[in-house]
Amino acid sequence: MIKTIISSELPIGEQFLVRKNVLSNGNGGKRICVVTGTHGDELEGQMVCYEVSRIIQENIELLDGTVEIYPALNPLGIDSLQRGFPNFDLDMNRIFPGNPKGTMVEQAAYRITEDLKGADMVIDIHSSNLYLRECPQVRINVMHEDWLVPYAKMLNVDFIWVHDAATVLEATLAYSLNSTGTPCLVVELGVGQRINDRMCANLTNGVFNLLRNMGVWKGVEDALPSKPIVCKGDKVDFLNAANSGVFLTEQKTGTVVEKGQKIGAIVDPLSGTVLSEVISPCLGYLFTIRAYPIVYEGSLMARIYKFDEKEKSTGGRDL
Repeated sequence: MIKTIISSELPIGEQFLVRKNVLSNGNGGKRICVVTGTHGDELEGQMVCYEVSRIIQENIELLDGTVEIYPALNPLGIDSLQRGFPNFDLDMNRIFPGNPKGTMVEQAAYRITEDLKGADMVIDIHSSNLYLRECPQVRINVMHEDWLVPYAKMLNVDFIWVHDAATVLEATLAYSLNSTGTPCLVVELGVGQRINDRMCANLTNGVFNLLRNMGVWKGVEDALPSKPIVCKGDKVDFLNAANSGVFLTEQKTGTVVEKGQKIGAIVDPLSGTVLSEVISPCLGYLFTIRAYPIVYEGSLMARIYKFDEKEKSTGGRDL
């Protein structure tokens, strides 16, 4: 059943609408929400929402509870391929929990937060921006580590990044929900303005694995979920550009790199010279790589999770 949770007038006779698809069956009382489209240039969640909705509707007898799907929290951003909310110069994921008496965007954030409160789980799906490519991962505030990491392991992602509290913005949807007792997992994958079919298919399987473990889905397990690397504490190396230029690389995310291994090179097309090489400072797991090749001095090129001695033999996997 399609429900409208926000309807606001736009200047020239049109409406700003945020809608959800409510799928219910059986006697189960749990409610799981899948949300995406907070940023208009993040499109991976569109495929995941489609697949989750399609599979449930084709097998509705296997559902025992309620799954609510919110594919576009910022539909104007998606329509115009803008990361933020058009005309308001706002990143929608920086104004939660919103304000019922604020601007249209603040009111929308408030209504979304209120509508999601009380869910047994919220899965908040994001892509990376246009500049960086991310391996499928869940990001969690360290304050909620014990609570949320067990759920994150069910989502069939490669990596779980437990952030230090200082790096987690309080005005995000996830922080706002978690602080009120509604569990919310933030998934990050792929690159902006694109859809990676394989990543989305794996995450879709992960969503159903989580539904199954929470007693909402009675379908059989299609494939064993991945055993993710769990990153805690100060174990991430950030690689920044030493020069401005064009970044060339053949490296992919989700790979183990050696200490001293070449990640790529920054080159000058005019002179045909290599300005600098990007070298891994450690043995570890490459979970972020630069996707947009034009770089400036200081631009983020890659992020690597550093293995300790115990992790070298397992490739960092949480076995």
